[in-house]
Amino acid sequence: MKRVLVVSAHPDDEVLGAGGTLLKHRSKGDEICWIIVTNILEGRIFDSKKIESRQKEIDQVSGYLGVSNLVKFDYPTMRLDDNSLIDLIPKFSEVISDFQPEIIYSVNRYDAHSDHRVVFNAVAACTKSFRYPSIKTFLMYECISETEFSPAFHENLFVPNFFVDISGFMKDKIKIMNIYKSELGHHPFPRSEKNIKALATFRGATVGVEYAEAFQLVKHIDK
Repeated sequence: MKRVLVVSAHPDDEVLGAGGTLLKHRSKGDEICWIIVTNILEGRIFDSKKIESRQKEIDQVSGYLGVSNLVKFDYPTMRLDDNSLIDLIPKFSEVISDFQPEIIYSVNRYDAHSDHRVVFNAVAACTKSFRYPSIKTFLMYECISETEFSPAFHENLFVPNFFVDISGFMKDKIKIMNIYKSELGHHPFPRSEKNIKALATFRGATVGVEYAEAFQLVKHIDK
Protein backbone atom coordinates (compact mmCIF):
# COMPACT_ATOMS: atom_id res chain seq x y z
CA MET A 1 0.00 0.00 0.00
CA LYS A 2 1.25 3.46 -0.94
CA ARG A 3 0.50 6.76 0.74
CA VAL A 4 -0.63 9.37 -1.77
CA LEU A 5 -1.07 13.10 -1.24
CA VAL A 6 -3.05 15.21 -3.71
CA VAL A 7 -3.13 18.98 -3.36
CA SER A 8 -5.89 21.24 -4.71
CA ALA A 9 -5.81 25.00 -4.73
CA HIS A 10 -9.59 24.78 -5.21
CA PRO A 11 -12.03 21.87 -5.09
CA ASP A 12 -12.28 20.35 -8.60
CA ASP A 13 -8.54 20.72 -9.40
CA GLU A 14 -7.95 17.20 -8.10
CA VAL A 15 -10.59 15.60 -10.33
CA LEU A 16 -9.67 17.58 -13.44
CA GLY A 17 -5.96 16.85 -13.12
CA ALA A 18 -5.71 13.51 -11.37
CA GLY A 19 -9.20 12.08 -10.85
CA GLY A 20 -8.61 8.91 -12.84
CA THR A 21 -5.20 8.39 -11.27
CA LEU A 22 -6.65 8.75 -7.78
CA LEU A 23 -9.37 6.23 -8.60
CA LYS A 24 -6.64 3.87 -9.77
CA HIS A 25 -4.82 4.35 -6.47
CA ARG A 26 -8.05 3.61 -4.61
CA SER A 27 -8.53 0.40 -6.59
CA LYS A 28 -5.08 -0.74 -5.44
CA GLY A 29 -5.84 -0.06 -1.79
CA ASP A 30 -3.54 2.96 -1.52
CA GLU A 31 -4.19 5.52 1.22
CA ILE A 32 -5.09 8.99 -0.05
CA CYS A 33 -4.75 12.32 1.72
CA TRP A 34 -6.37 15.33 0.04
CA ILE A 35 -5.44 18.91 0.94
CA ILE A 36 -7.76 21.70 -0.21
CA VAL A 37 -6.03 25.03 0.30
CA THR A 38 -8.80 27.58 -0.33
CA ASN A 39 -12.48 27.80 0.45
CA ILE A 40 -15.36 30.05 -0.57
CA LEU A 41 -16.51 32.47 2.11
CA GLU A 42 -19.84 34.15 2.65
CA GLY A 43 -19.99 37.66 1.22
CA ARG A 44 -20.81 39.53 -1.96
CA ILE A 45 -20.13 36.59 -4.27
CA PHE A 46 -21.13 33.51 -2.23
CA ASP A 47 -24.14 33.08 0.04
CA SER A 48 -24.59 30.55 2.83
CA LYS A 49 -26.55 28.19 0.57
CA LYS A 50 -23.69 28.04 -1.94
CA ILE A 51 -21.13 27.47 0.81
CA GLU A 52 -23.16 24.61 2.29
CA SER A 53 -23.60 23.08 -1.17
CA ARG A 54 -19.86 23.25 -1.86
CA GLN A 55 -19.02 21.44 1.38
CA LYS A 56 -21.47 18.67 0.48
CA GLU A 57 -19.81 18.40 -2.93
CA ILE A 58 -16.39 18.05 -1.31
CA ASP A 59 -17.65 15.31 1.00
CA GLN A 60 -19.17 13.41 -1.93
CA VAL A 61 -16.02 13.66 -4.02
CA SER A 62 -13.90 12.61 -1.06
CA GLY A 63 -16.04 9.50 -0.63
CA TYR A 64 -15.88 8.52 -4.30
CA LEU A 65 -12.11 8.98 -4.43
CA GLY A 66 -11.62 6.93 -1.27
CA VAL A 67 -9.92 9.74 0.64
CA SER A 68 -8.94 8.72 4.16
CA ASN A 69 -7.52 12.10 5.24
CA LEU A 70 -9.30 15.28 4.13
CA VAL A 71 -7.54 18.49 5.15
CA LYS A 72 -8.97 21.98 4.55
CA PHE A 73 -6.77 25.03 5.06
CA ASP A 74 -9.70 27.42 4.40
CA TYR A 75 -7.79 30.32 2.89
CA PRO A 76 -10.08 32.70 0.97
CA THR A 77 -10.20 31.73 -2.68
CA MET A 78 -8.49 34.09 -5.15
CA ARG A 79 -6.60 35.75 -2.30
CA LEU A 80 -3.33 33.81 -2.09
CA ASP A 81 -0.10 35.70 -2.71
CA ASP A 82 3.57 35.35 -1.85
CA ASN A 83 2.88 36.59 1.68
CA SER A 84 0.63 33.56 2.18
CA LEU A 85 3.68 31.29 1.98
CA ILE A 86 4.70 32.29 5.52
CA ASP A 87 1.64 30.45 6.84
CA LEU A 88 1.18 27.89 4.09
CA ILE A 89 4.58 26.22 4.25
CA PRO A 90 4.31 25.26 7.95
CA LYS A 91 0.79 23.90 7.35
CA PHE A 92 1.97 21.72 4.48
CA SER A 93 5.01 20.68 6.48
CA GLU A 94 2.84 19.47 9.36
CA VAL A 95 0.53 17.41 7.14
CA ILE A 96 3.39 15.88 5.13
CA SER A 97 5.34 15.04 8.28
CA ASP A 98 2.30 13.37 9.84
CA PHE A 99 0.96 11.56 6.76
CA GLN A 100 4.38 10.72 5.26
CA PRO A 101 3.29 10.41 1.61
CA GLU A 102 5.29 8.45 -0.89
CA ILE A 103 3.73 10.25 -3.87
CA ILE A 104 2.62 13.89 -4.14
CA TYR A 105 0.37 15.28 -6.88
CA SER A 106 0.34 19.07 -7.00
CA VAL A 107 -1.12 21.79 -9.16
CA ASN A 108 1.20 23.08 -11.88
CA ARG A 109 3.72 25.79 -11.00
CA TYR A 110 2.77 28.13 -13.86
CA ASP A 111 -1.00 27.78 -14.14
CA ALA A 112 -2.89 30.93 -15.09
CA HIS A 113 -4.52 31.16 -11.65
CA SER A 114 -2.26 32.85 -9.10
CA ASP A 115 -3.63 30.62 -6.31
CA HIS A 116 -2.19 27.61 -8.14
CA ARG A 117 1.26 29.16 -8.42
CA VAL A 118 1.41 30.03 -4.74
CA VAL A 119 0.22 26.56 -3.73
CA PHE A 120 2.87 24.87 -5.86
CA ASN A 121 5.63 26.95 -4.27
CA ALA A 122 4.41 26.01 -0.80
CA VAL A 123 4.29 22.30 -1.65
CA ALA A 124 7.70 22.37 -3.32
CA ALA A 125 9.22 23.92 -0.22
CA CYS A 126 8.15 20.80 1.69
CA THR A 127 9.78 18.17 -0.52
CA LYS A 128 13.39 18.35 0.66
CA SER A 129 14.56 14.77 1.05
CA PHE A 130 16.47 15.34 4.29
CA ARG A 131 13.34 16.70 6.01
CA TYR A 132 10.66 14.60 4.31
CA PRO A 133 12.32 11.25 3.55
CA SER A 134 9.05 9.43 2.78
CA ILE A 135 8.61 11.32 -0.51
CA LYS A 136 9.74 9.33 -3.52
CA THR A 137 7.78 10.95 -6.34
CA PHE A 138 6.65 14.55 -6.82
CA LEU A 139 4.41 15.31 -9.81
CA MET A 140 2.51 18.29 -11.19
CA TYR A 141 -0.85 17.70 -12.85
CA GLU A 142 -2.48 19.78 -15.57
CA CYS A 143 -5.73 21.51 -14.72
CA ILE A 144 -7.90 22.21 -17.73
CA SER A 145 -8.91 25.92 -17.90
CA GLU A 146 -5.76 26.92 -15.99
CA THR A 147 -2.71 25.09 -17.36
CA GLU A 148 -3.47 25.76 -21.04
CA PHE A 149 -4.24 29.44 -20.37
CA SER A 150 -0.85 30.21 -18.90
CA PRO A 151 1.06 32.76 -21.05
CA ALA A 152 2.77 30.87 -23.87
CA PHE A 153 6.37 31.52 -22.89
CA HIS A 154 8.76 28.60 -22.85
CA GLU A 155 9.37 28.87 -19.12
CA ASN A 156 5.63 28.51 -18.45
CA LEU A 157 4.98 25.42 -20.54
CA PHE A 158 3.61 22.25 -19.02
CA VAL A 159 5.79 19.46 -20.42
CA PRO A 160 4.19 16.06 -19.70
CA ASN A 161 6.67 13.25 -19.20
CA PHE A 162 4.69 10.89 -16.95
CA PHE A 163 1.42 9.30 -18.04
CA VAL A 164 -1.16 7.18 -16.24
CA ASP A 165 -3.57 4.92 -18.14
CA ILE A 166 -7.04 5.76 -16.81
CA SER A 167 -9.01 3.93 -19.50
CA GLY A 168 -10.84 1.88 -16.88
CA PHE A 169 -11.67 4.93 -14.78
CA MET A 170 -12.71 7.58 -17.30
CA LYS A 171 -16.47 7.13 -16.84
CA ASP A 172 -16.13 7.45 -13.08
CA LYS A 173 -13.92 10.53 -13.45
CA ILE A 174 -16.66 12.24 -15.46
CA LYS A 175 -19.30 11.08 -12.97
CA ILE A 176 -17.34 12.58 -10.08
CA MET A 177 -16.65 15.81 -11.96
CA ASN A 178 -20.40 16.21 -12.42
CA ILE A 179 -20.71 16.58 -8.65
CA TYR A 180 -19.17 20.02 -9.15
CA LYS A 181 -22.17 21.15 -11.18
CA SER A 182 -21.38 24.86 -11.07
CA GLU A 183 -17.86 24.27 -12.40
CA LEU A 184 -18.96 22.48 -15.58
CA GLY A 185 -20.25 24.12 -18.76
CA HIS A 186 -20.95 23.27 -22.37
CA HIS A 187 -18.30 23.11 -25.08
CA PRO A 188 -16.37 25.25 -25.95
CA PHE A 189 -16.22 26.17 -22.25
CA PRO A 190 -12.94 24.56 -21.12
CA ARG A 191 -14.41 22.59 -18.21
CA SER A 192 -16.92 20.57 -20.19
CA GLU A 193 -17.34 16.82 -20.42
CA LYS A 194 -16.37 16.98 -24.09
CA ASN A 195 -13.11 18.80 -23.41
CA ILE A 196 -12.18 16.67 -20.41
CA LYS A 197 -12.61 13.55 -22.53
CA ALA A 198 -10.78 15.17 -25.45
CA LEU A 199 -7.74 15.94 -23.33
CA ALA A 200 -7.71 12.41 -21.88
CA THR A 201 -8.05 11.01 -25.41
CA PHE A 202 -5.14 13.11 -26.67
CA ARG A 203 -2.93 12.18 -23.72
CA GLY A 204 -3.90 8.54 -24.18
CA ALA A 205 -3.02 8.61 -27.88
CA THR A 206 0.39 9.97 -26.92
CA VAL A 207 1.20 6.75 -25.07
CA GLY A 208 -0.95 4.21 -26.87
CA VAL A 209 -3.94 3.84 -24.54
CA GLU A 210 -7.56 4.94 -24.77
CA TYR A 211 -7.49 7.56 -22.02
CA ALA A 212 -4.62 8.93 -19.93
CA GLU A 213 -3.78 11.67 -17.47
CA ALA A 214 -0.50 13.49 -17.98
CA PHE A 215 1.90 14.79 -15.36
CA GLN A 216 5.19 16.59 -15.27
CA LEU A 217 7.71 14.83 -13.06
CA VAL A 218 9.42 17.22 -10.67
CA LYS A 219 11.39 14.62 -8.75
CA HIS A 220 11.64 10.86 -8.43
CA ILE A 221 13.90 9.00 -5.99
CA ASP A 222 14.39 5.29 -6.57
CA LYS A 223 14.72 3.95 -3.03
